[in-house]
Amino acid sequence: MTTTVKRTRLTIDLPVEVKRRLRLVAAQRDIPVRQYVLETIEERLAKDWVELAEHEGLLVLTAQADPVLAELWDNEKDAAYDQL
Repeated sequence: MTTTVKRTRLTIDLPVEVKRRLRLVAAQRDIPVRQYVLETIEERLAKDWVELAEHEGLLVLTAQADPVLAELWDNEKDAAYDQL
């Protein structure tokens, strides 16, 4: 059984120079612009999400945020969840 990820479209207007640099950097990495943009957004969101959670006092259960949990989660039995 194949699982498909739901997607939604996002359209943005870019200055010509930004688009040119975006295409050049993606080409240099030999990946599509779409993949480069998605990876970049995901990386930035991961950082900003942690900052937001800390600022708002939200609980963030990550190995990075809680070394004790990292030790508990880092075991062979729970390794299957890393694949999700």
